[in-house]
Formats: sequence, C-alpha cells, structure tokens
Amino acid sequence: MVAKAGFLRVAQYLVLTLTLALGANAVAQDELRATFFKNADIAKAAAEAANAELLAPRSFGRGMKEYRDAETALSRGRNIELVRSNAADAARFFDTATEAAQLAATALAQVMKSRQDAANARSPELAPEIWQSAQRKFGDAVRLLERGDLKGSRRRDIEATSLYRDAELVAIKAQYLSETRRLLADADRARVGRYAPITLGKAKQLLADAERELNENRYDTDLPRSLARQANYEAKHAIYLSEIVRRVRDRDLTTEELVLAWEQPMTAIAAAADIVPDMDDGPADLANELVDHIESKRIELQRLSQESAEDSIRLADLEEELRALDERLGGATAERAALVQRLAAQERVREQFAQVEKMFTSDEARVFRQGNTIILRLVGLTFDSGASQIRPDNFNLLEKVEKAIDVFPRSELTIEGHTDSHGGDEFNQKLSQERADSVQQYMINAMRIPSYRLIAVGYGETRPVASNETPSGRERNRRIDVIIKPAADSS
Repeated sequence: MVAKAGFLRVAQYLVLTLTLALGANAVAQDELRATFFKNADIAKAAAEAANAELLAPRSFGRGMKEYRDAETALSRGRNIELVRSNAADAARFFDTATEAAQLAATALAQVMKSRQDAANARSPELAPEIWQSAQRKFGDAVRLLERGDLKGSRRRDIEATSLYRDAELVAIKAQYLSETRRLLADADRARVGRYAPITLGKAKQLLADAERELNENRYDTDLPRSLARQANYEAKHAIYLSEIVRRVRDRDLTTEELVLAWEQPMTAIAAAADIVPDMDDGPADLANELVDHIESKRIELQRLSQESAEDSIRLADLEEELRALDERLGGATAERAALVQRLAAQERVREQFAQVEKMFTSDEARVFRQGNTIILRLVGLTFDSGASQIRPDNFNLLEKVEKAIDVFPRSELTIEGHTDSHGGDEFNQKLSQERADSVQQYMINAMRIPSYRLIAVGYGETRPVASNETPSGRERNRRIDVIIKPAADSS
C-alpha cells in the first residue's frame, strides 16, 4: 500500500511537471509568434485589403505557402531560424502581391466594373456559360499582368469585358423577358395566331420593343419591364380570346351569347353606381357615364378627406387654446378675440380655395388643399416629348392659373416638375427641372410675377401620384404642380 501511494505521488508530479512544461511552451510559442509574424501579419492584412487573392494570385499564393510553412514550423518546434525565414519570405511575397493588386485595380478597372455589373445581374446563375468564359479570360488577364505581359493582359482584358457585358445582358433579359417568351411559346403551340392574330402580334411587338430597349440601355429597366408586363398581358389575353373565337367558330357559343356575357359586368357596375344600364345603342354611352361617375366620386372623396383632416387639426388647436385660456384669468378676452380672428381667416382661405377650384375643368387642373397651401395639378399642361417649351395651346390654361394666383396676393409660389419612370433617372431629373424653369420664366415674363416669389424645382420620377405600369398612370405622373402658399395677411 505504501509503495502504491508513493507511485501515485510520483505520477501526479510528472503530470504536473508536463502540464507546466506544455503551458510554458505555449506561452513561449505565443511570444515567438508575436515576434516573427508581426511583419507578415501586417503585410497579409494589406494584401487582403487590396484584394490580392483575386488580382495577384501568384504572389499572394506564394506568400500564403510561406506563411503556413512558418506556422507549421513554429507549432512543431522546428529551428527558430527556419520560422524566421519563412515568415520574412511570406511578408515579402505579400508586399509584392499588394503592389501587383494595386496596379491591377487600376489597369483592370473597366473589366472589374463589368464583372461586378454582371454579378449584380445574377449572371453566374442566369448566364453561366458566358460567365465562366469571362471568368477564364479575366483570370488570364490577371496572371499575364502579374508577370509583366501588359500587351497580353490588355487583350484578355478586352475579351473578358465583352463577355461580362454579354453575360449581363443575357441575365437581364432572362429576368425581364423569360416569362413573356414562355407565354408566346405556349401561344404558338396552341395555334393562338390562327384565332387571335392581332392581339398575339401586339404581344410579340411589345416583346421586341422591350428587347430593343434593353439592347440600347440595359441600365434603365423601367420601360423594358413595363413593356414586358404589357406583352405578358397581351399574350395571356390572346390565349383567352383564341379560346372564345374557337368556341364561336365551333358553334359552342353564339355571337349574341358572347355579347350578352360581356355586357353583364357593365350591368353589375352600373347597378352598384345606381345608374340605369342603357346599352340599346352599344356600351359606349354607359361607359362614359360610369367614368364620369367614378371621377366625380374620386373628387368628392378627396374633398371630404381634406375637410376631415382640416377639421381634426382645427379641433385640436381649439381644444389646446381653450384649455390654455381657461387656465388663465387675465387677458382671456383679448386672446379669445385673436382666436376668433384666426378662425375667420381660415374660413376665408376655404372660400378662396372654393373660388379657385371653380376656375378649372377636370381636364385642365386638379385643385388640392393641404392646410392653407393650395396645389394646382395642371393635368392639361402638356409638353412635346422630351421638350420643355410651353406650347401656344397651353396659354389659355396658364391665364386661368394667373387668375388663381391673383386670388392670393403676395403668395409664395413653387413650380414643381415631375415625369414618369420611363427614361434614365438623370434625363428625367433634367427634363423636369427644365419644364419647371420654363413655367417659371413664363410667369415672370407674361404674368409679371416678381422672381422673388417664385421657386422652380424638378423632381424627375421620384414623386409619382399614380402607377407607372399603366399608360394612364404614367400620364398622370407627367405633370406640373403649382404650389401656392398664401402670405400671412393675404386671407
């Protein structure tokens, strides 16, 4: 028993000694690493920041090999000089890689931008074959540049750039046009062109227009996307129409039954609007009556919404002022009189708004009110495509605008130019500003309004009031808004 106990004590001592030795060795290794790897770690971080793994793979790879060899030698307790030598070589290769990567970033800037654009368009997923070809050319350009073959690198640079741009365009088309192509293929297989050639032809033309727009300006996708959606609609519509025409030709459906079926939705809509569905001479008159009814309801809803918002604000103001007045005894009469005076001024603004609202027809301008600010949305003020000159046929409308401004003497005026989303962002911004400037200049020259009362601002496509996916919505977004802010005493 004594011998056994002595053996255990010896074993515990050996374990403790070994543990301390290992711990001391780990501390020593950490100290050695901090000494020998300092420059290598700094150089490695700089190379990684310069994207050297991509742009200088040869030097960066050699640096990583020496770095790992140094780590292995240190962990296995090899000769200190070997560790020092490997770490120094790693730092040198990393420095070389950083310089080469910085040179490549400048020399290959164009191809790298094309590569990023293609990646953003999901080219690796949607155009994998072209993407891989571009990647190989790009890799060749990098390797040749690192070896000092500038001419060869430039040749591969040009080839890779072209391939990346091709891959980007294919990917963009796949995103926006693939569904349309599938629908048209389905339509061709179903021989839709035999029964609905006009609608199917329209869908194919819209697809061609979308593809042309992408070829000419792939970065302005608003118009191509809209054209593709219209093409999708027309393709689906053609498939639907072809089935109807086929049924009529096969005498499964008579022409009279077809017309009556198409009249039923309008009859239901007329009933909801409490309008007699008179279609004895066709649906045109009823359709116009329904459009007028909906437009009048929209205007009424807008007016009620404005009045509700104003009433809420006015009530809150009154409650706050009356609460404050009730807390004080002195001066209450004078303050109540001031409050009454302010409410009377607000009532005069409402009367002036109503006066302005009656000046315009619904196809000339829409008149809005936000607090005491009046907005004239000049839906009847149109410009030639891409132009900013005011046409003579708009002069009558602008005369009415002048009379509306005169209702609010000394008011501040802001002319806002807006466009739809079709066209480049910069172009739309510039065009909207030019149109706003044109209206401002007209007000200065023809209306004799002092320039200090006027501000012209172009917002481009950034403030739509309707969907840009429909022709009517885009028409509403192409507009000039005149903002009238009455002076404090103009009421």
